[in-house]
Amino acid sequence: MTEKEILFNRREIAEKVEQLGQRITADYKGRPLVLIGVLNGAFIFLADLARAIELPVEIDFIRVASYGDATTTSGTIRLTKPPEIDLTGKDILLVEDIVDTGTTLAWLRQYFKEHHVESVKICALIDKKERRASEVVVDYRGFEVQKGFLVGYGLDHGERFRNLPSICRGGADE
Repeated sequence: MTEKEILFNRREIAEKVEQLGQRITADYKGRPLVLIGVLNGAFIFLADLARAIELPVEIDFIRVASYGDATTTSGTIRLTKPPEIDLTGKDILLVEDIVDTGTTLAWLRQYFKEHHVESVKICALIDKKERRASEVVVDYRGFEVQKGFLVGYGLDHGERFRNLPSICRGGADE
């Protein structure tokens, strides 16, 4: 593996996750919150975020397919793992590693609204607007990145590099 440019190191990520947890704790105090992690990328972020939220929360995961091994979205969204807990009347916080085109999260927001939830908000570690194709509001944003292909801390290239402790710029040739 060639050297990658570190954009955000472990300490910066941990501080940002703690800040997000504090905001979410304050905003959802006394409400039934469900964290829904978007697999595969969000599992590391969701684990750290859940520990930073000082509320009783339910946690579930959803999996949608739109990328495969490509570095760009296919544009077609398929639900491959629906949530398993009853979400009726609950506040949903979709937890995503990165918002890029916005297509997947716009689709998921609509999916959850059709399932009689109380509210749907989005928490993303990275908000990258370079290729935004669908209007999507990121309610809780960790970092904003203008452009580039990113790997690490859950972000992958062909299912590799998710385990890097920092978020780095990385390309298809690496």
